[in-house]
Amino acid sequence: MSKLVFESQHPLVKHKLAKLRDKTTKPKKFRELIREISILLAYEATQDLKIAPVDVETPMAHTTGFLLEEQIGLVPILRAGLGMVEGVWEMMPGSEVWHIGLFRDERTLQPVQYYNKLPIAPTVQVCLVLDPMLATGGSAVATIDILKRWGAERIKYIGIIAAPEGIEAMQKAHPDVPIYIAAIDERLNDIGYIVPGLGDAGDRQFGTA
Repeated sequence: MSKLVFESQHPLVKHKLAKLRDKTTKPKKFRELIREISILLAYEATQDLKIAPVDVETPMAHTTGFLLEEQIGLVPILRAGLGMVEGVWEMMPGSEVWHIGLFRDERTLQPVQYYNKLPIAPTVQVCLVLDPMLATGGSAVATIDILKRWGAERIKYIGIIAAPEGIEAMQKAHPDVPIYIAAIDERLNDIGYIVPGLGDAGDRQFGTA
């Protein structure tokens, strides 16, 4: 496995992922689990953010603390990526959030863009692309294509479950983009769904299955 693919080994991620996969998990609980797993993955994905020293006066003395030096942008891929925003945003409330809308053509399995709300020029140093499922990799690759053309300096992908095919597609198109994932599953089936997976993450979040 590439050095830029990070599959979480955190016990809490594994525990929550088992509940997320369960087909009896209701949408409300499903959304809560997406949010909680996203917080844990964001912690792992942001360990190398740049920080700068700052003087701090505590009730007892002066000391040196550290503040983030880089501005972060969250880029959820609509619609399933929306569920990941709240958790990551809670960790980094100063982050900007932009939306890119892509849907997968069920016949060709290729991404089709229908929405893009990026500002004219980049205003951040790090972009975190949020999407629960890295299946064929088409939507993630297309989103990162958009961000690179826009001028994004550093991009990271955070997802919940990935198929080997999706990881391969991402690494072929964007070998410089690290992938942070809760679990790497076995394969894609003949209709492009991850196995064992968890079904359609968007439908399960929004109760539209």
